[in-house]
Amino acid sequence: MSTDTKEGMLLGMGNPLLDILATVTPDFLTKFNLKANNAILADESHKSLVPEMVKNFKVEYIAGGSVQNTLRIAQWILKKPNVAAFFGCVGRDDNSEIIQKKAVEAGINVQYQYSETQSTGTCAVLVTDNGRNRSLVADLSAANCFTSDHIKKPENKKLIENAQFFYISGFFLTVSQDTIQTVAKYAHEANRTLAMNLSAPFIVQIFKDGMMAAMPYVDILFGNETEALALAKELDFGTSKMEEIALKISQLKKAGSKPRMVVITQGHDPVILIKDGALKTYPVEQLPEGKIVDTNGAGDAFVGGFLAQLIQGKDVDSCVKCAIWSATHVIQQSGCAFDSSIQYFG
Repeated sequence: MSTDTKEGMLLGMGNPLLDILATVTPDFLTKFNLKANNAILADESHKSLVPEMVKNFKVEYIAGGSVQNTLRIAQWILKKPNVAAFFGCVGRDDNSEIIQKKAVEAGINVQYQYSETQSTGTCAVLVTDNGRNRSLVADLSAANCFTSDHIKKPENKKLIENAQFFYISGFFLTVSQDTIQTVAKYAHEANRTLAMNLSAPFIVQIFKDGMMAAMPYVDILFGNETEALALAKELDFGTSKMEEIALKISQLKKAGSKPRMVVITQGHDPVILIKDGALKTYPVEQLPEGKIVDTNGAGDAFVGGFLAQLIQGKDVDSCVKCAIWSATHVIQQSGCAFDSSIQYFG
């Protein structure tokens, strides 16, 4: 590991959630009008979803939220505590204590904002097709209460100023777009690196304006093929070819002279990367059917592996190699989990 890896180099902002995970039947998805491989925000029609999951299926509880998952993976690979810090909002309850304990154990410097009126957010994770598909239903609750006041606190402002790399999920667009703008503009002006994730098709469909307001400052954009297709449709790219979509995303308006890198994952198909306007693809490891336990968290793990190498100054090939390794390891576990005894040697 590079000796230049310092505490607080990486700062993430997102929605801390307690994941409630179960392998369910296709009929259960149909009952709640859910798609097999999608992510949505919960509404009134999902009020009985978690109670019915608990009643009818074997349920696991995992400290999660997309960005926090990514930072846990990065910390696991780096093997040095507090390289990553995290902002998000939770409630003052048992669930937030569970999430914080898990995050701190993973080596993250968590600096939560606390809601006095809302409970800690949850995310129902419904796994189908022998672990290949997962449907996410997020009830943000306290996560939705994050305000830009939190980043104005002297101790948090210092964390922002010390960070060299920032990572924000598209999901955070539903919560605090002014915070994203403040941090994005700071990253640009201070010549730091800002990475963002498309996160889910509904983000670019419903929060397109917020996404496009942040896009000029995004140095690295991550996403999967369904999210990239949704963005291409919203922006009238006129193509469904993933290589062309990735290239067009890289060419969207960009502040400064630094070209945008775009990284698109496609499940078991090759990873697409656009860097300096050039296309490169990377094959992913094909696991036997029986080894895939749960694809939930694969995308978060991919980004975690990528960022762990990026902040060490490694080249992009090394970043993608570690990203694929991380995702391949995590899909052999239940939830976004890993064997902490395993070390990545590159």
